[in-house]
Formats: sequence, C-alpha cells, structure tokens
Amino acid sequence: MAAKQAVAVIAGVGPGTGAAIAKKFASLYDVVLLARTPASYESTAKEINDAGGSAIGFSADVQDEASVKNAFEEMTKKFPEKPLAAAIFNVGGAFYRKPFLELDSQMFKTGFETSALGAFIFAQAAIPHLLKAVDQSPAHPPSLFFTGATAALKGGPQMECFSPGKFAQRSLSQSLAKEFGPAGIHVSHLVVDGLIDTKKTKGWMKDAPEDSKISPDAIAETYWALHQQPRTTWTWEIDIRPYVEKW
Repeated sequence: MAAKQAVAVIAGVGPGTGAAIAKKFASLYDVVLLARTPASYESTAKEINDAGGSAIGFSADVQDEASVKNAFEEMTKKFPEKPLAAAIFNVGGAFYRKPFLELDSQMFKTGFETSALGAFIFAQAAIPHLLKAVDQSPAHPPSLFFTGATAALKGGPQMECFSPGKFAQRSLSQSLAKEFGPAGIHVSHLVVDGLIDTKKTKGWMKDAPEDSKISPDAIAETYWALHQQPRTTWTWEIDIRPYVEKW
C-alpha cells in the first residue's frame, strides 16, 4: 500500500461511529485514535493495521488539557513531517437520564465539560496543526469536524445534563467556522439525529421498519464526503437521520 501523505486524528474512538470514521479516513491517511482507555481503540487500530493501513492510538481525556496536549505531541513525534488533514471530535458526552430534581451539580458539570470544554481543548490543540496544513497541500482542505446530536438543537425532559453541553459545542463550532474558515480550515458540525446501529442497540426497536437505525459506516461516508468538499462549497452544518425519524 502506498505511503500516506497526511494524518487524521479522531477523538472518541470506540465501537460504532468512531471506529467507522477511523477506518474510512484510513483509506487515505495515517490515523491517530484517541480515547480514555486503550480498550476503546485497540481493536480498531489492529483492524486498520491488519488491512494494510496505518493507525496508532493514545489514551487521552478530552476534559484534561495536559492529556490532550500530550496526545498531539506524541502524534507529532510519530508523524513529524506529515500535515494534519482532519481532526474529528466524536466524543458522545456524559449522559445521565434522570429527572431534573434527582441530578446533582457534578453530573451537570461532567456532562457539560465532556461536550463543551472537551471540544474547546481538542480544537485548541488541533487548529495550529490544521493551519500549517493549509499551505502543505493535503489532498483535501484541512477539516475540523464535531459530532453533534439532536440535543444540540432542542432540549427535552431528562436531558438537562446532556443538552446544554451539546448546545455549547454547536455554538463553539459555528464561531470557529467563522474565524478559521477564511484561513482555510473547513469547520463543520454534524447533527446525528437518531439511534445508531451498534451491538449495544441490537435489541432495541425490534418492531421498527428496516433501516430505522443509523449505520455507522454510512455516517462515516457522510464525514468523508464533507471532508472532500472544495472550499468553494463548504457546509458548516449537516444533519444525518434515518428516513423514518421524526423531526
């Protein structure tokens, strides 16, 4: 397989969407996989490497600035001459589905910081590398993508620890798009609106019509198509949902 000319980093790699995105981007790039524990990314890294691609994983907590900074430093050591073509924040966020009066402030803080502060820390670490890549001619414009959710657009009952962080993440991504788009970085927010088809959800929605869940591989194809957009036609926000999903 031909040597890769650039690197993609994905934060939040586990079974499902993160793994699918990593495998898709590995078709063109070396991929760096970030997750809190090695168990989350090891199988994906092995699958990519066994297929002839190039993947390496690092443990990183997106709420910890030093942890994320260290991961990017290790990435630079591993691929010192290669530009960063894509940085993808795919961290789902802490989810406590309880009545509001049963929540505590620590739950709210954890939920908010995972989605909002984590996105901020990841973006600050990635953007200097993406700015350098603008003039290093990767195959496609350098991209910074954020995985959002229905909760980024509307709140709901028992979503008080999840939705505020996703709202803030969406706002952050919009601000970054307006600041760094003119500098050559494609910033985009992707609203994943629906139940993702994973091992965890296999037994859910048994009576639903076929294709009622979102395929992780199809999500990855959408990210890839977005990454390939020329800068004359960039999309800031796109929503992804099954054909039967109400919205």
